[in-house]
Amino acid sequence: MRWRMGRNQDAGTMRVEYINCMGKLLGEHFYELWQELAWLNVKWREYVELYGTMPSRIELLNKAAPQFFRVVQDALWENTLLHLCRLTVPPKSVNKATLTIRALPNLVDGGIKKSVSDLVEIAGQKIQFCRDWRNRHIAHRDLALALKQKTKPLALANRQKVHEALSAIANVLNEIDGHYRDAATSFDHSVSFSGAVQLLYALDDGLRVDAEREERMQRHEFREEDLKPRDL
Repeated sequence: MRWRMGRNQDAGTMRVEYINCMGKLLGEHFYELWQELAWLNVKWREYVELYGTMPSRIELLNKAAPQFFRVVQDALWENTLLHLCRLTVPPKSVNKATLTIRALPNLVDGGIKKSVSDLVEIAGQKIQFCRDWRNRHIAHRDLALALKQKTKPLALANRQKVHEALSAIANVLNEIDGHYRDAATSFDHSVSFSGAVQLLYALDDGLRVDAEREERMQRHEFREEDLKPRDL
């Protein structure tokens, strides 16, 4: 089986290849779902790089701009849970078709319909915690929760559960890709040269320069650039 990394292939070429191998209807659905999952993994990796790798990174973010990076943390977390929900909704919502892995069992060959259906069901179970967060915290605010009254707590949600949900959805797509093209995608592996790690380096450099400037000013050893207004 051929493996490839997520989002490392020309999109137009991929779309044509999927349609040629899977047929127009399945190929178009598969291509769009592949793109959605690849992008979701990119966003999730940025979250993990910032908030789930090393305590020193959290300390760096808190030194640089604690309020801003708390906003980023909450936004990325909630966006991830909502995106997982979107990929696993029923094929129709308010009588309108949706892009969802739940439509795939009815589009694939009969030979893999059961295995795809089983994997879709597993993925649906893995994202149940996301639905609870969406329904009672993100899309709507449960009043009892907001007022800290006695009520059912939000479902347990953590990075491991998100990872399992992402993997479960990837298993659905790779089951289909393996059947039609003898191929699969490692969605959780791709190289980024302009993401969170680069931001962390810039913040670290900036804080170091700022500390050196503050030390010079305390010693009254000013440089010309220390007194110039910043034009950002």
